[in-house]
Amino acid sequence: MNLNSQIEQIPEKLGGDLFRTVRLNKAFHAWMGFLTVLLGICLYFYYTQLRDGLGVAGIRDYVSWGIYISNFVFFVATSLVGMLISAVVGFSGQKWVTPMSRIAEIIAVAFAALAGLVIVSDMGRPERLAYVFLHGRFQSPILWDVTVVTTYFAISLLLLYVTLIPDLSLGQRFIADRPKFLQKAYTFLSLGWKGTAFEEKNLKRAIRVLLILIIPLALSIHTVTSWLFAFNSRPGWDSTIFGPYFVSGAFVSGVSCLIIAMYFYRKNYKLEEYLTDFHFDKVAKLLVLVSLVYLYFNINEFIVPGYKMKKFEGTHLYELFAGKHAFLFWGTQIFGLILPIILMIMKPFRKPLPLMVIGIFVLIGSWLKRYIIVVPVQEHPFLPIQHVPENFMVYSPTMAEIMISVAPIIMVIMIISVLTKLFPVIPVWETAAERGYIKESHE
Repeated sequence: MNLNSQIEQIPEKLGGDLFRTVRLNKAFHAWMGFLTVLLGICLYFYYTQLRDGLGVAGIRDYVSWGIYISNFVFFVATSLVGMLISAVVGFSGQKWVTPMSRIAEIIAVAFAALAGLVIVSDMGRPERLAYVFLHGRFQSPILWDVTVVTTYFAISLLLLYVTLIPDLSLGQRFIADRPKFLQKAYTFLSLGWKGTAFEEKNLKRAIRVLLILIIPLALSIHTVTSWLFAFNSRPGWDSTIFGPYFVSGAFVSGVSCLIIAMYFYRKNYKLEEYLTDFHFDKVAKLLVLVSLVYLYFNINEFIVPGYKMKKFEGTHLYELFAGKHAFLFWGTQIFGLILPIILMIMKPFRKPLPLMVIGIFVLIGSWLKRYIIVVPVQEHPFLPIQHVPENFMVYSPTMAEIMISVAPIIMVIMIISVLTKLFPVIPVWETAAERGYIKESHE
C-alpha cells in the first residue's frame, strides 16, 4: 500500500488534532520573546563571571562545587526519561506509552543538549574546554563523562528524528495552511518516505537498533556522572552504590518532568482524547515503581555508614539529619519522595491535575536532592578550616550564581517549546496504526 492511500485512511479529525499543535502563532512568538529577555539577563550575569572570575559565585576553596554541579547532575538525570519510556517500557511491548513517547524523547534531547553547557558555567576558563578532547586522559572519569554525554545526546536526537519520518510525510497533507518554509522542511526531512513495506521494515529495524544502543548509553551516562563523586574518598561520596543510586534517581526526576509536560500539552493543546486519565494512571504507577527503588537506595545509602558511624561520616550524617541541613534534607525526603509515593498509591491522586501537582513537588525535590548530594559533603573536609575568611566556611549561592544556573533551564524550555511547535507532540503514524486506520505492511 502506498503512502497516499495510507494517508487517505487517516481521519481528518485525527490528523487535524495532532497536527494542530504545529503552529507559530503570536502567543508562541510572545513566549519566546519573554524567554529571550530572561535569558539575556542571565547571560549578563555570566558575562560578569567571565569578566570578574568565579568569585562572583558563592563557590570557594572548600565548597568548589555549588549549584552549578547540582544543576549538571540534575540535567543528566532528567535526560534519561527518553530511554526509560521509549526503550525500557516501550520495548517491552507496553502500547500505552505511545502518546507520551515523543514528549519523553523531546525532553531527553533538550536536557542532554544543555547538560554539557552546564559544566561550562562552572569553568573559570571555558575556552580550555577543548583540552578535554585534545589532551584527555583515559584514566579520568571526566573524559568518560564528556564522551557518554555527547554520544547519548547524538543517539537521542537521531532516535527523535527517525521516529518523526513517517509523521513528516503525513504532515504534508495536514499543514498545507502553515508557513511555506515549514512545508519545505517537512518535505526535505521526510527523505521521500512513501510508506512501502521495504521502508517500514528498515525504519523499524533502525528504531530497534537505536533503542538497544540507547539503554547502555543512558545507564552509563549517569553511572559515569556518579563516579565523579564516588571515586573521591570524601565521606558522603565514598560509596559503592552511587551508580544505581544515581540511575534510579534519574528515572524519578525524568518521569516527574514528563508528567508535568503531559499535563501542559493535554490542557493547552486540547489533547484530552489522546493523553487520557488512563495514561496518567499508568505513568503514575511507573513513578511509584521508580520512586520505591530510589527510596530503597536512599535508605541503603544512609543506613550503612550510619551503622558503622565512622568519625567523619558521623559528622556528615549529623549535619544532614539534625544539623543545619536537616530542614532541607527531611523536607526533600518527605515532600519530594515519601509523601508522593503514599499519595500516588491512592487512585484519586493519579488523576491529571493532582498528579501534575505531585510531579512538581517530585521534580523540585529531585533538584534539591542533587544539591544535598553535592554541597553538604564539601563543607566537612578532612582538615580543619583555619585562617580563611568567614564566607569560605559556609556555602551560600549568590544572585549571579542563581541567574547563571537558571540560564540552561530557560534554554531547555526554549528547545522544548520550539520542537513541540514544529512537530506533533504525539506520534501520528503510530497512533493511527494502533487505532486501525493504517494497515502496516508485512510484505
